[in-house]
Amino acid sequence: MIERLKEFFREVRIEIKKVVFPTKQDLVGATRVVLVAVFAIAIYLWMVDLLLVWGVRFILR
Repeated sequence: MIERLKEFFREVRIEIKKVVFPTKQDLVGATRVVLVAVFAIAIYLWMVDLLLVWGVRFILR
């Protein structure tokens, strides 16, 4: 059991050396893309909500 655990951690160490972490520039770029997408979706949903509220008020009058 202990030998299997040691082997597991050896393999983890080997695999972690293969990991390529993003640069600061890549991270900032991806963050900007996410923020723009979130704001675009929020604006879209806000407009759909306004349209639905207007439609319901029109029907109920």
